[in-house]
Amino acid sequence: MSGQTESDARELKIVGKRYYGRWLSALLVLLVLALIINSMMHNPRFEWQVIAESFTGESILNGVLMTLQLTAISVVLGFAFGTVLALMRLSANPVLKSVSWAYIWFFRGVPMLVQLFLWYNIAALYPDFSLSLPGFGTVWSVPANSLISPFSAAVIALVMHQSAYAAEIVRAGIQSVGNGQIEAARALGYRPAAIFRHTVLPQAMRAILPPAGNEIIGQLKTTAVVSVISLQDVLFSAQIIYQRTYQVIPLLLVATLWYLLLTSLLSVGQYWVERHFARGVHRQVTEPGRLSLLNALRAKRAEASHG
Repeated sequence: MSGQTESDARELKIVGKRYYGRWLSALLVLLVLALIINSMMHNPRFEWQVIAESFTGESILNGVLMTLQLTAISVVLGFAFGTVLALMRLSANPVLKSVSWAYIWFFRGVPMLVQLFLWYNIAALYPDFSLSLPGFGTVWSVPANSLISPFSAAVIALVMHQSAYAAEIVRAGIQSVGNGQIEAARALGYRPAAIFRHTVLPQAMRAILPPAGNEIIGQLKTTAVVSVISLQDVLFSAQIIYQRTYQVIPLLLVATLWYLLLTSLLSVGQYWVERHFARGVHRQVTEPGRLSLLNALRAKRAEASHG
């Protein structure tokens, strides 16, 4: 009897369920996509030839470099300052905690475009930046207009904006680490700085990276607002060209394609960084494990079919 059961178990075949509705919905979606792509490719108003010629134009490439430069500076400085704000927010010192909370509240509450205009017109509030010492008078002074250029105004606004959001991301990541591990590190005699660097930060990165990656991608797109102060990013470069040639749609599509390309590259980088920090967390089922699971399932079904 047992031999017959084992023979039936070996001959047992698992037939997958057929999802006709799933295939029908996929077919309809592909049909709609094909219609959209066909409409775009055969619509002469898209002017694909102009897009191809302008995509690698000198002015556009200079704008792309400016966009990347602003993104890199604002992300690095923003997350560095945001980490300091997060540590202040988690501090037991009520003054540091209150100042950090007020900073985050203000710069997250004011739109990025408004912040940019405020820094760009800071000379209306402070015509000169100066340093005065008692008994010595003014030892250093510089006009605000010469110090705050469009580029520096954009960097300051982007860093301030980024640091407020980065602070909350870092704070949430630090709080995701269990207190037990911190207490264990203290028991081993580690100093607070060493505990943060070797125990807290590596584990917090797993919680920080997904929202941080989204924030970096969002920051790259946020740099487009600098075009309103005539800083030549990729969008402003496209605007300069279409104001001269009146080819508005093709040049806007050029800027769109560059933003899509850059964000896609950042998404790929985010994937590999997350994969690096997730090592040892995700376990994969080995092939022998799959076979054992399948054999157990077959044996169970054979046993049920034979009473």
